[in-house]
Amino acid sequence: MQTNSLRWVFPFVALIVGVVGFMGINAIAKDPEKKEVIDTRPTVQVEPVIANDHQVIINSYGEVKPLENTLLSAQVSGEVLSWHPNFVAGGIVARGETLFTIEKDNYEAAVLVAEAELARAQAGLIEEQAQAQVAEDEAKRFPSKARTDLFLRKPQVLSAQASVKSAQAALKRAQRDLDNCDVTAPYDALVISRNIGVGQFVTMGSQVAELNNIETAEVIIPIAGFDSVFLPERIKGITATIIQKGLNSFTREGVIDRDLGIVDNATRMSSLVVRIEDPYGLKNIQPAIKFGSYVQVNFAGAMLNNIYRLPQELVNNKTVWIVNEEQQLEPRKVTVIREEGEYFYISDGLKTDDKLVITLPEYPQKGMAVKIAGLQNNKNTEALENASTEKL
Repeated sequence: MQTNSLRWVFPFVALIVGVVGFMGINAIAKDPEKKEVIDTRPTVQVEPVIANDHQVIINSYGEVKPLENTLLSAQVSGEVLSWHPNFVAGGIVARGETLFTIEKDNYEAAVLVAEAELARAQAGLIEEQAQAQVAEDEAKRFPSKARTDLFLRKPQVLSAQASVKSAQAALKRAQRDLDNCDVTAPYDALVISRNIGVGQFVTMGSQVAELNNIETAEVIIPIAGFDSVFLPERIKGITATIIQKGLNSFTREGVIDRDLGIVDNATRMSSLVVRIEDPYGLKNIQPAIKFGSYVQVNFAGAMLNNIYRLPQELVNNKTVWIVNEEQQLEPRKVTVIREEGEYFYISDGLKTDDKLVITLPEYPQKGMAVKIAGLQNNKNTEALENASTEKL
């Protein structure tokens, strides 16, 4: 009985399964709904590059030194009577000020003696000139009589004239020695050291002090080889900026004075000399640059034309990436001619308005399709959508 029931039920079950399968196949056979196209290209940021002219700024460092350093010596001997209040280590004295005074009595006496000798010599000359005049008058009265230079007293007059000149020279030396009893500053000076005191006897030629000239200072700055090619043809007279760093930082102006004309054997660098007028700011109210200070020196070099300036992080192994017209990555070899701070200056390898990639994908490849951030109506997006529509 049960077997007969299964015979009747089985055909109906098979029919139902067939209908359901047919409906499923029908559903599968229907046109699929359109799916949204997913753009998997990486997004990059770009900036157009523009060529400009660039003024090269050459930067170096050096120590401030005096233009002159003088070991002051006494030109006469004697006892020191007094010295200037500023004639101490660290003191500043002006050009022509008396630094110290040596006892003058002996030198004043020497001047008097020299004046007396000069007067005596002048009197002798007058006497000889008078006698020569008498001899000449006598020779005129006897024109037929032979006359010699000795008769006319010419040798005697020449000897008297020589005595006058000798006495004048002696007076000049005596006066010079008297004047040298007052030792004066040869220039506006910073006193480095003083080796005398009141009552001390100094001898001629003994060193009494050390002075530094503060009218002008110099800074010798080394110029590296990669900077030397950017030096202007004429460097003398170029204005330089002197920068003193630290808590009390300031800037002063200087002038390039000369090239030392040699290349250092160890560093292979040449050197320039920068002069600073009135480094201690005595004549003009300016910050003082003390001798021994280590300062930075900047000055204008050559002018570069049609140069591209790029941040250093965008240049890798002299290569940059751009986005071409097909919106694909393209590497470009560039020529870096100079580095300043955080930038490279490039002369070749780029064209104006090239789209320089600022943010690269993780693994950039030549020809990789990319999207440009912020760019609408992307051509490659339209192409992808059109291709997807054709497939559907």
